[in-house]
Amino acid sequence: MALSDLNPVERNEEGIAAVLGILKQGLGERFQTGQAIRTQHAHTTTYIPTQAPDGVAFPETTAEVQEIVSACAAHRVPVIAFGVGSSLEGHTNAPGGGISVDTSRMNRILAVNPQDLDCTVEPGVTREDLNRHLRDTGLFFPIDPGANASLGGMAATRASGTNAVRYGTMRENVLSLTAVMADGETLTTGKRAKKSSAGYDLTRLLIGSEGTLGIITQLTLKLQGIPQAISGGVCPFSSVEAACNAVIATIQMGIPVARIELVNALQMRAMKSYSKLDYPESPCLFVEFHGSDAGVAEQAETFGTIAEEYGGGPFLWTSVAEERTKLWKARHDAYWSSLTLRPGAKGLSTDVCVPISRFAECVTQTEADIAEMGLIAPIVGHAGDGNFHVLVLMDADDPKEIEQTEEFVARLNMRAIGMDGTCTGEHGIGQGKIGFLRHELGRSVDIMRTIKQALDPQNIMNPGKILPAD
Repeated sequence: MALSDLNPVERNEEGIAAVLGILKQGLGERFQTGQAIRTQHAHTTTYIPTQAPDGVAFPETTAEVQEIVSACAAHRVPVIAFGVGSSLEGHTNAPGGGISVDTSRMNRILAVNPQDLDCTVEPGVTREDLNRHLRDTGLFFPIDPGANASLGGMAATRASGTNAVRYGTMRENVLSLTAVMADGETLTTGKRAKKSSAGYDLTRLLIGSEGTLGIITQLTLKLQGIPQAISGGVCPFSSVEAACNAVIATIQMGIPVARIELVNALQMRAMKSYSKLDYPESPCLFVEFHGSDAGVAEQAETFGTIAEEYGGGPFLWTSVAEERTKLWKARHDAYWSSLTLRPGAKGLSTDVCVPISRFAECVTQTEADIAEMGLIAPIVGHAGDGNFHVLVLMDADDPKEIEQTEEFVARLNMRAIGMDGTCTGEHGIGQGKIGFLRHELGRSVDIMRTIKQALDPQNIMNPGKILPAD
């Protein structure tokens, strides 16, 4: 992504001034225009420049979101939804100014239906909040992107994470949505039935739309039973290629693995130091199995045999919850541990996803790119579904390093697309990946633009995201 790819959005100074007055009168202290809070609501974990909104609204109900969007629609002012700000591709930036709609106060769990294995929540509920609430029911929500993201934001970016290989992504785990559309009216996309053949699948249209079509104000989610037993551990390998091939064999044998995460040698070095792990400084797989006591033991032993065939091991696994928690805490802290490899540097996190048969090839070629370009860039991956992440550590004030990083990311994205994969498995397009969408999807981008223009003719819903300017 080059900074020149960022879509310009024209400011409507007169309209913005009018909306600021309307929202201040209507929301009082729940509408803020201070510089610090505006900057906070445009923060980005990439090097993309911060583009702050002109005001931040804190609605507490769907009706208040409607009022905000209606005011913005009447004056042609951009509206940018905000969850907890954990997105990675500039999704919350406001290139044309406008109003950030912070849904953190819409954090009620509206209903839990244990017999039907579903629940209905507001968008500001975080995944950790929901699972704490569900603990005594014997149920849990399985999507785990690492950060304690809001469920509305997770749906808007089509999040997935470490459990996706078994439980799927947000696409598979949202039954229906309520959203406020660009005209201020609400849309409900379905009921609680587990399947439906009634009309267009508007739920899936809104999932992954990144706030460019509407603002999600309610979600009905699928739940899972908490497994009777869980086992997991870490298995070292002599090379990334060997580890990736072991993953492919595990999946192809039909072993119902719940998590299978790749960590390359550089990432393992960082994690050993940061999280005090006692494992070899080599490529490793973090693996977890869910099921019965006998089932998870058998799955772990079978995986150990597969790993041995590819030169891996020993596979040390455990069913002790405290030991497993330490391992997965280290995996979720991979971002923070990576920053210690180059103190003071900024980390640019990017991801791609390829068919699992091309996974080893794609990761190996990417490591070769990193070495050739002299980058410090550890790799972690949701190996079971062909998705991996690279964190490039760079000096964000050095134009040469930015240019080099952009070249690396471009090569990575085009490599994945060339392998019949995608430039983003779970981060989304936002601003950061706009330049690659047409390479991946061709004329489909024009169909997306037609949908956008039909549902948001004034282009007020998170403008400047997803769709290229051409």
